[in-house]
Parts: sequence; C-alpha cells; structure tokens
Amino acid sequence: MSRFSQPDPELGHRLSRRGMLGVAAGATAAALLGAAAPATAAPAAPATASGAKGRGRPVLPPGRLGIQLYSLRDKVSTLGFGPVFAELERYGYDEVEFAGYTQGSAGPITLAQLKRLARSHGLNPIGSHVGYYSDDPNAYTFAQNLTKVLDDAQALGLKHIGTASGPFRYGSTVDAWKRAAEDFNTYGEAARARGMKFYQHNHSEEFSFATDNPRVRLYDVLLRETDPDLVFLEMDIYWAYVGQFRFSKRPDGTPAPFEPLDYVLRRPDRYPLFHVKDGERDPSDPYGYRMTDVGDGDIDYQRFISAVTRLRGHRTAHHWQAEHDNPAESFTFARRSSAHLHSLREKC
Repeated sequence: MSRFSQPDPELGHRLSRRGMLGVAAGATAAALLGAAAPATAAPAAPATASGAKGRGRPVLPPGRLGIQLYSLRDKVSTLGFGPVFAELERYGYDEVEFAGYTQGSAGPITLAQLKRLARSHGLNPIGSHVGYYSDDPNAYTFAQNLTKVLDDAQALGLKHIGTASGPFRYGSTVDAWKRAAEDFNTYGEAARARGMKFYQHNHSEEFSFATDNPRVRLYDVLLRETDPDLVFLEMDIYWAYVGQFRFSKRPDGTPAPFEPLDYVLRRPDRYPLFHVKDGERDPSDPYGYRMTDVGDGDIDYQRFISAVTRLRGHRTAHHWQAEHDNPAESFTFARRSSAHLHSLREKC
C-alpha cells in the first residue's frame, strides 16, 4: 500500500527499481528492468573536458568516479555488460555500482565472469543495491536471503553492499524506524564479518517527519539508532535536496530547515558512497526539481564535492557514483556526466 495520498513518482522509482534489485546471478529473469532504448553508437569522450572550470586542483579525486548501472539498464539489457563497460572505460569511469547481476540478450553471465569483465575494462566493482525485505520468503533481499546476498557480493569482490529501500518496513513512527535500524545493524554486522560495509541509499522521504512525533525527522532516527561502525549511508544528493525542498517545514508549518551537506560534514566517515545526480530547480514541481544529466542542473557539485574532499584525510575516502533514473539516452548521460565532473576545479 502506498504511503502517499497521491501518485508519487519517487515511489514509482523505488518500486520499478525493486524488481531489478531482486535479480541475482543465475536467476531466471532474462533481463534487467526498463525499456530498452535502441543502442546507438556514442562518440568517444576524453576523461577530462577541455573547458575545465578554473585552474585549481580537480574537484574529483583520482580513481573515484563511478556510475550506478541502473542508469544504463537499457544498454545492459540489449547489449550486455561487456559493451557497456567498454563505453564506461572510454568515458573515464573508474568504478561501477550494480543494480542486479544478470544481462539480457547477451546471454547468461556468472559472477566470476562479471568480476573479470569489469576489471578487464579498468572498472572496480564498488557496491550493489539489493532489496531490504519482501513478503516472498524466497526473495533476493537482505531480510529473506542475507547469506546469499553476502555470498554474491563477496564473489564480486565488493567492499560495500547496500539497499536503496527506505526504512519503512514497520511504518513511519519513531519506534518503527528503531526496529528498522535494528535490522540494519544486523545486516551491517554480517557484512563486516565478510570485510564489507552495509549501506542505505536515501530518497527524499527519509527526511520526512515521524507520524507519532512530527518534531522528529526520520533520517535523524536512522542516524542515531544505527551503529556507526556497522551501518553506513550513501547519500543520493539529488534526493536529499528534494527532501530539503519538501521537508524544510514540519506538518504544522513551523520551520525545520536543513542542509544536506551538513549531514556529511558532521559525520564524513558514515558516507563512503554518494550518488551524483542533478536537477533543475522548479518550485512549481511538487519535488522542487526536475532531474537532468549531471552538469545541466542547479546542484552545485563544485561546492559539494570540494567541501567533502577538503576534509582532512578524506580526499580519496569517498566514492562518487553518477546516476540518472531515466536518462533520455543513457550513454550520452554517462559521457556528459563524466566530462562535467572531470572538468570541475577547486576555487583558488
């Protein structure tokens, strides 16, 4: 049942993604979700853009640009991982984050083959999104099949394994989120025993308020109730700013402003991963932004990434994954996003 009183494109994103996240290597699903756009040859792009903004040090740390493969699900489905990885190598990517381990018309692929294929194109598999829970006892989720999820992540050599599901399993009260935090602590402990970090990826609803205490922001409950040594966060920066737009006032209208970047600067060790997603401001939109390719929107990534990487000891401590939920042309999105992020320079 929807938590929302009206159609919610964010909920639609999560539900469509859930079907993809349940797919593991060897599963019977033939392809990743998403309408497969016609495969078109993408022009090669240099790893850095010629029109670099300023003459300072690159904002993007070396070796830390990745991409969430959900953005390229149409290409993976029609072409397979190999051609997709080849394009990402051309565009200057260093890492990939998975959203399912099967491919479409290119035929079946094992985890060992997938790991070798990524590495052969200079791509480090850095993480993966898996569902949190399901009513199906056989579902490929943390709650239903934790051992299998971690086995697969370990086979791929992942250092991070997480979920893009919100912690709404038990509801939207403070106690409900405390229960979800207990689940996350359990998954985090199991992941740490395998040498991995468990993480949760936010959408904007995480920044809403508890239904039983509208003075409490749910995201703060998650941070407070999860063990910082066991549970980590992947901030989707776009959705965090959507959350800022939607939830800077409490339900009674009293101000409750927050700055997404401040969460990171207060707890940088809790944010090993980020989703770099852009949007144009549109106050007429219920979400305040319209999603765009990275560099075409209004989110100041020069400011955001610089603020994090300038922290002492944090220059290369984080991983930055480009993403667009529904790009007009996914290879074009990947190429242009890489070029833009490589072009950013710190202000002198």
